[in-house]
Amino acid sequence: MASEKEFEEAVRLIIQSVGEDPSREGLLKTPERVRKAYEFMYGGYKEDANEILNSALFTSSNDEMVVIKDIELYSTCEHHLLPIIGRAHVAYIPDGKVVGLSKIPRVVNVFARRMQIQEQLTEQIADAIMQTIKPKGVAVVIQARHMCMEMRGVEKINSTTTSSALRGLFKSDEKTRAEFFSLINAPVGNRY
Repeated sequence: MASEKEFEEAVRLIIQSVGEDPSREGLLKTPERVRKAYEFMYGGYKEDANEILNSALFTSSNDEMVVIKDIELYSTCEHHLLPIIGRAHVAYIPDGKVVGLSKIPRVVNVFARRMQIQEQLTEQIADAIMQTIKPKGVAVVIQARHMCMEMRGVEKINSTTTSSALRGLFKSDEKTRAEFFSLINAPVGNRY
């Protein structure tokens, strides 16, 4: 792994390569700021989703769908290192265990804060929940904008990519799947 100094030198080289002067006043501290931003944006490599989920597992008789909707996510396209901005909708059907609600968005962040493709991100979230909580089923839908499509290439502004990962009852039972999609597609009313 590169040292802080090596990382910052690489950023200076990028700045220079695009035609800027890395010694210009406004850019003097940019390499350090970029390094710190990357440490945060890619913090998911240092976190373990299973550990997060296991830290708040509780016995419960609930066996009805739990849905956490509209979880903001920010990731980075692994092909161009440009932002992916979107929302995740996550549901599971408990089988003797429930997880603290805040842990689901944290798991989304673990995988979003890595270089990613949206399809893999969706699968990783579903698989981590399925493996750790062992519910009757898991559903994950992500709707996101990809700056690699908007800022460059085809330049299709505001196009949305939707991906899903269904496990257990969400895959095998049509009624369960329909209930999930009905819930995540329902208009949002008052936010209490």
